[in-house]
Amino acid sequence: MLILKNELRSEFKKPFGKIYPSIIDAKEDLKNSLGKEGILISIGDVTTQNMLNAGMVPDIGIIDDRIERHVSENKIRYDNITLKAENPPGTITDDLQSKIEEAFNSVENGKVLIVVEGEEDLAVIPCLIMAPKGSVIFYGQPGEGVVLCEVDKVKKTAEDLIEKLEEA
Repeated sequence: MLILKNELRSEFKKPFGKIYPSIIDAKEDLKNSLGKEGILISIGDVTTQNMLNAGMVPDIGIIDDRIERHVSENKIRYDNITLKAENPPGTITDDLQSKIEEAFNSVENGKVLIVVEGEEDLAVIPCLIMAPKGSVIFYGQPGEGVVLCEVDKVKKTAEDLIEKLEEA
């Protein structure tokens, strides 16, 4: 298990891409960013729900049935392969990483939804590291909007950040 130390929290809160007020505002840039072998990934309940509302079904969605640490009344489910992972707040567990890897290996068989027991906030890091070339990740930036993250541009940053996490 990897643990985010308090002194690194601000470094991990920096967006990994351009912030848009909404998914709709990012749709045009998504068309230009998603590569031929790339896949579309969403992280977070609000982001995933907004993508579905906009007619975009992510190849991999990662949710925790919570919005800003409060239980979400709107349970997101779509026609997919559903995986479950345990991941306490402020961590990246081996379980979460293995489920993300399983999702990347399963996506050719259908859309994959990972439902996290705990918190999915740091899932962007292993997704950035494991995602195929040309992939795009959407995740929420609280109080600001949604981040469109082009994996090819920030994979190295994610690899550097994961090295800073403490092993437990």
